[in-house]
Amino acid sequence: MSRIGKMPVKLPAGVTAKLEGSTVTVKGPKGELRQTFDPNLTLQVKDGQLLVGVPDAPGYDALHGLTRALIQNMVIGVTDGYKRALEIEGVGYRAELQGTNLVLSLGLSHQVTVEPPKGITFTVDKSQRLFTIEGADKQVVGEVAAKIRGYRPPEPYKGKGIHYQGEKVRRKAGKAGKVGAK
Repeated sequence: MSRIGKMPVKLPAGVTAKLEGSTVTVKGPKGELRQTFDPNLTLQVKDGQLLVGVPDAPGYDALHGLTRALIQNMVIGVTDGYKRALEIEGVGYRAELQGTNLVLSLGLSHQVTVEPPKGITFTVDKSQRLFTIEGADKQVVGEVAAKIRGYRPPEPYKGKGIHYQGEKVRRKAGKAGKVGAK
C-alpha cells in the first residue's frame, strides 16, 4: 500500500465531499471541483475525512497515492485556492487588465489577449511587470501560467520575456567580441 494513499484527507469546516460512484465532488468557499477516478478504488467519507482504499490487484499502489493527492489538491483548492505569479522583463513589455482579460504587450506586432477560463482570475501589479493567476483548480492554474509563459519565454542573452516569479534564467555570455576579447 502507498504511504501517502493510506493517509486520510481531512475535510475542514465549510468543505463538503460528495461521492457518486467513482466521481468525487468537493465544495467549499472558493468553488466546486469534480473529478472521476478509477472505479476499482473504494472511496468513502467518515467523520469529516475522505478515505481511499485499493484492491489487492497489482499496479494499484501508485494509483492509490495519486488519487489521494489529487483529492487533497481539490480540498486545498476550494479552501485556499492556488496562485501562480509571473514576471515580465524587457523594454516596453507590460501586462494590463481590460475587464477580466489579460492584455500583454510583448514586443510583437500585436498585443496578446488572454481570456481567463472558468474559475480563473488575473491580477496585475501597479508596475505592470508582475501579474498573478488565481483559481481553485491547481491543474488549470498551472496550464494557464505555462501557456502565458509560452508566448514569450525568457531568452538567455538579455533575460527578456515572461518567467515565473523566483525562476532563475540561465544566462549566456554572448559573442566573444562583445565580452572583451581582442
